[in-house]
Amino acid sequence: MANIKSKIKAIASNEKARVRNNAIKSRVRTAIKKAKVAAMHNQDNVAALVAKAHKEINKAVTKGVFHRNNAARKTSRLDLFVQKHQSLNA
Repeated sequence: MANIKSKIKAIASNEKARVRNNAIKSRVRTAIKKAKVAAMHNQDNVAALVAKAHKEINKAVTKGVFHRNNAARKTSRLDLFVQKHQSLNA
């Protein structure tokens, strides 16, 4: 445990940030998974779920959880996955 007052505060601050970041990452993973499952099963609400996933990814960038290039990669891969499965199901 730290002895310096500023480091004690930094540890508490880092823990709060870690918890918040994990919650945001979890929301992003869940949104991506829901969109992928909908695409695989050829459901009607794929477009809405993909839009929700994009929104969650972009929100994570705004909060500083993901780098914008990381978010662009996640978005692109999700779009490719959905496009591929829609062409297979058509």
